[in-house]
Amino acid sequence: MSESSSPLRGATHLECTETGERLESETLQGLSPAGKPLFARYDLESLAGAFTPDDLVGRRADLWRYAEVLPVRDPAHRITLGEGWTPLLDAPRLAGELGVARCWVKDESQNPTGTFKARGMALAVSRALELGADVLALPSAGNAGGAAAAYGAAADMAVHVVVPADTPQPILEEIRAMGAHLHLLDGLITDCGKAVKEGVREFGWWDLSTLKEPYRVEGKKTMGYEIFEQLGRRLPDVIVYPTGGGTGLIGMWKAFDEMEAMGWIGSERPRMMAVQARGCAPIVRAFESGAGSAEYYEGATTYASGLRVPSAVGDFLILDALRASGGAAVAVADHQMARWVSRIGETTGVFAAPEGGAVAAAVPVLLEEGVIRADDEVVLFNTGSGLKYVGMSPLD
Repeated sequence: MSESSSPLRGATHLECTETGERLESETLQGLSPAGKPLFARYDLESLAGAFTPDDLVGRRADLWRYAEVLPVRDPAHRITLGEGWTPLLDAPRLAGELGVARCWVKDESQNPTGTFKARGMALAVSRALELGADVLALPSAGNAGGAAAAYGAAADMAVHVVVPADTPQPILEEIRAMGAHLHLLDGLITDCGKAVKEGVREFGWWDLSTLKEPYRVEGKKTMGYEIFEQLGRRLPDVIVYPTGGGTGLIGMWKAFDEMEAMGWIGSERPRMMAVQARGCAPIVRAFESGAGSAEYYEGATTYASGLRVPSAVGDFLILDALRASGGAAVAVADHQMARWVSRIGETTGVFAAPEGGAVAAAVPVLLEEGVIRADDEVVLFNTGSGLKYVGMSPLD
């Protein structure tokens, strides 16, 4: 089935991730009445057999190749800068250093604005435009703000970005260059979130905060579809993912469920590994304690700004995916991230962000714990470009 001829484009409804309550998909929706994230749901039963991996052959090399399982109904509302279909790089020398049979680096630094945040913002801004939002706003640790500014500019929509005052300077310059309204705040992303909430209440901004609207996760889930295609229509043994808000990990887990429902895969799943900073590890603490949700992490510190997220609205979804997959959560120190940024660069030619260094640093720990095995095929996510962090130093 060609993408342009699909009669099944768009979500059938939205669903509360905690209660299962169904909501209308064609109006602007934030959190569910229960205060939990909403997922877009599709007519996967009808898509089974009608939308297959063979249909993807020859399609556009970006995330919009998966239009049947994306929420934008009218292609005219797609705001695209070429996001998605990033390379999955075979890294045999890095695999040797890490001690695993095979290692791939999913290099998200090659997205527009240099990070994986472009995926989520492409979908969130496109849907906001399609559903009639006027002014967009979000709190950010940095890179999501840059992506929101870029896609807002492409859509000719006003964007307010609230970031911590110590956000890396290259990211601040990027946000300014895209014409967004930049607000600097002394504090963490959670403090920025409170400022956005006030703007929503007072000025009617549409909030694009992580998982507080249903569509950023739809952009991020395409990473799971891409891995399946790029590995020859199969999944790896392990995915190691840097986890702040965790939208990418949650999105990929959603993608695998969708693929199974359409008959693309069976019940097999990669073991999902969440990596956090030692100075900000709420998911690790909750995972190790057996908790179903993560408490706020006081005194959060790390130079990996994307990991400096002391509280995640999707915490229970992250923890569910880790446990259901037989995965784990681990924290690494800043100086270990920095060391592995260099080792990734020297062995692959990729200048990784600290978050990318974190996932490599985690592999030896996970091997020692026995949740990764020496004969595993492992996909590491580098979620952004090291150029965004030039001048930043490890904090421990």
